[in-house]
Amino acid sequence: MTRLASSLIALIASIILLVAGNAFLMTLLGLRLSHEGFSTSLIGWILVCYSVGFVGGTLFAERVVERVGHIRAFAVFATTLAISIQIYPLAVSAPLWAGLRALAGFAMAGLMIVMESWFSSRATNANRARLFAVYQVVFFLSTASGQLLINIGSADSALPFTLATILVSLAVIPLSLTRMHAPPIEGAERLSLVALYRISPIGVSGSLIAGLLTSAFYALAPVYADRVGLPTDRLSLFMASAIVGAMVLAWPIGRLCDRFNRRRVLMFVLAVAAAASVAIPLINPDHAVRLIGVVGLYMGLSAALYPVSVAITNDQMPSHQITAASTTLLLAYGIGSCIGPVAASAVMDRVGPNGLFYTNTAFLLALAVYLLYRLRRRADVPAEDRVDYYTTSPSGGYALYELDPRNTEFHRGPEGPGRAGLRIGKMLLGAAGRAQSAVRQS
Repeated sequence: MTRLASSLIALIASIILLVAGNAFLMTLLGLRLSHEGFSTSLIGWILVCYSVGFVGGTLFAERVVERVGHIRAFAVFATTLAISIQIYPLAVSAPLWAGLRALAGFAMAGLMIVMESWFSSRATNANRARLFAVYQVVFFLSTASGQLLINIGSADSALPFTLATILVSLAVIPLSLTRMHAPPIEGAERLSLVALYRISPIGVSGSLIAGLLTSAFYALAPVYADRVGLPTDRLSLFMASAIVGAMVLAWPIGRLCDRFNRRRVLMFVLAVAAAASVAIPLINPDHAVRLIGVVGLYMGLSAALYPVSVAITNDQMPSHQITAASTTLLLAYGIGSCIGPVAASAVMDRVGPNGLFYTNTAFLLALAVYLLYRLRRRADVPAEDRVDYYTTSPSGGYALYELDPRNTEFHRGPEGPGRAGLRIGKMLLGAAGRAQSAVRQS
């Protein structure tokens, strides 16, 4: 495992630089658009273009990789993303920025396909779970760290955009120098959204709502924080708390899903997330610690909707169709991510910044009502037929699901390497949560 980790250092370094730069940029753009006086609904339309481009990239960017190879494709996508970042401060124009967000989403999807397919190509039955956990921890930590960079320079200047460009450009260097052989790109098995909904309506609906909630938060939370008067240093912690919350809650929610019926665990997650969402507008922004804590709880639970939905779906799928189901759930998540910022920003325009959490509460409650209906219509999956729960995130392209330990039969044995990998993965998630808490306190 040590030799394997050494061979992946270049790839991990590129992931850290790229993800941190992209996460930083997403928060920066929302803050800058708010400072420029754009209406909340227009901000939502501009920022949702990233999700539209990302969904397009997950479907079509593989063609670029197949044509020119992994390293060249990575350089092309990273350069495209870097150039787009440098254009933002040159002209603050809604149509221009919307086009740049769509281009950035497409490029980022291509970058994630390259990196995740490289990660998955190094996986075997013996190390798959540990690699999966390492990838998730690196991604979470890089995203949270990117939020903290918002304190460097004013959002109204070109300096932060230059910093984001530098991070994305630096990501090309480690991967370009690697000696790893590029993996082949293989077409993923597909399952239609309608067909999967008939098998697992809650899995598809949960993934859709998860995409809606997550994209609405990351697109519009900087606008919310700016308009309720949070200073920049607290805004960065406000955003970072969402990622930290997802990391800290991953282990206990996983334990609940392994011990109890997953649809009822999902109901519990929905109820507590809705309560936290309702509470956020009631907290005085001057009470920053309380606000940041509740936001971390809310987004930690919201982030759990997707992996719980994946687990519920996989419980009902034959093992050879788990990858196909996962890619279709990713499509449902992508559709939701295209709806979330537009819907939430329209409400925010009418009722003010708190409309973000009013909208998200409504969608959480709607899913809870539908779940109650489904609980009456279908019996629960027996405990002996459930697959292991793994914390997943829809961070990139379909290639990540080749790394999911549930895609092999080895994890079903009580003492197989999948079980050991799951224990190690949970330990890694816990350690990462503590490390990120130390970063915040410093």
